[in-house]
Amino acid sequence: MKVRPRSLGLAGVLLLMFAVGLLVTVPEIVKQQVTAKVQIDPDSGLAYTMWRDIPIPLYMSLYLFEVKNPQEILNGEKPVLEERGPYVYREYRWKSNITFHNNYTVSYREYKRYHFCPERSAGSESDEIVLPNVLALGAALMAEDLPYALKLIFSTALKTFNETPFIKKSVKEIMWGYDDPLVDFLNKIFPGIIPFKGKFGLFVEMNNSNAGLFTVYTGVNNIAKVHLVDNWNGLKEVNYWRSDQCNMINGTAGEMWPPFMTPSDALTFFSPDSCRTLELVFQKSGRTFGLPSFRYIAPKTMFANGTVYPPNEGFCPCRQSGVLNVSTCRHNAQVFISYPHFYNADPVLWEAVSGLHPNEKDHALFIDIHPLTGIPLNVSIKLQLNLFVKAVHGITETGNIQPVLLPLLWFDEMGRIDGPPLHTFYNFLVLVPNVFEYLQYTLIAVGCLLVLIAVVVKIVHWKQQISVKGISSGTDKESQGASASLLPAGESNYTLLQQPSYLLD
Repeated sequence: MKVRPRSLGLAGVLLLMFAVGLLVTVPEIVKQQVTAKVQIDPDSGLAYTMWRDIPIPLYMSLYLFEVKNPQEILNGEKPVLEERGPYVYREYRWKSNITFHNNYTVSYREYKRYHFCPERSAGSESDEIVLPNVLALGAALMAEDLPYALKLIFSTALKTFNETPFIKKSVKEIMWGYDDPLVDFLNKIFPGIIPFKGKFGLFVEMNNSNAGLFTVYTGVNNIAKVHLVDNWNGLKEVNYWRSDQCNMINGTAGEMWPPFMTPSDALTFFSPDSCRTLELVFQKSGRTFGLPSFRYIAPKTMFANGTVYPPNEGFCPCRQSGVLNVSTCRHNAQVFISYPHFYNADPVLWEAVSGLHPNEKDHALFIDIHPLTGIPLNVSIKLQLNLFVKAVHGITETGNIQPVLLPLLWFDEMGRIDGPPLHTFYNFLVLVPNVFEYLQYTLIAVGCLLVLIAVVVKIVHWKQQISVKGISSGTDKESQGASASLLPAGESNYTLLQQPSYLLD
């Protein structure tokens, strides 16, 4: 079969052109598909389903700080704490009251429900733990500026109801509430001093509850705004803090982010639990469960006080750097949030109590994001709840407690993409692009090979033609030489041809 170099070359050029076409069009096709899929639109498929009913298993691991020397603390000594846990809860989330608006926004309430997971826990909900009496000590501090007579009534009420500065309760009671007659008494005698009625528990308001009415952009008209918060409970900004910057509601609701992220983008979200906007920063790129990912972490300045980081001055009055005073959005209770074990905080805080060992491995939070879609792949949000306690003059139950920020508990909310969502993501966002990428490289290689073969064949043909011409030229010269040798010397063919015909007979 004869090889036609022109055909080979043409086929190679066409393959190269097709490969270049794929190189240009495939990323654009993927971008268009991502744009269509991550919009908050019932017709967008997987992303909308994930947004509405989060299919990723979420778990909250709870660690409680048991007080080992309550009497010594009342005498003014340093608190000694022992970490207990984890007590793990399966967290279910779902959205309700979903309402789409004409300005490309959607409103909803997201509800949470918790179920204890004994198989994942290092103990039972019936475990009893000694903790500060948050209700008594918190209310005592809130009553510090009341007239002495009222403080005396409050102190008498503590004795009457057998309220002590430290109590021993089960994990279930600490978390989800217990009946306390002091609640009804305080509501009757000191209206408004505490913001709740009935059972008292640290997370009593979180189970089967929602974090308010969010209105976010759907991204239908502008994909760069998808999931960004338009307002929360009808507010464009909160009024808990002392500066406009600190009161701003920015970013998303903390579930998903706009697609096509770059390392220069921050991960910003509004947290009702923290009463403020939080911002994580890019740390590194890598792969999570086989998918490309960006890891974001909390900067050291997130809970820094105004002295260390001036933009945070609006979150004051502040204590040492590394804790956020959320009393303004927690009914003036002296509650502070921080990283676990006062990680990234002023050492004075964790040195004031025994039993804390802050370190990055156990206590730093992070979020791994798939940058192409803005969907979290692996999440670990870790925060600690602290109560400021001290002796209050006129309330004898507070003894001689030295002023200290006493850790109560810390939790780690974890979630990682798995199962069908992971397979769908991998197939659509890793496998298919890889197939196209390998196809591009294959087509480029085959195209270049065909062009190369065509060139080589053409060169070979050209050399063969040169050789054939050379041989033909040599043969003609030999024939001419043989004819000339048959003639008499000095005569030419021309002379011979010119002789009369009779001489040739």
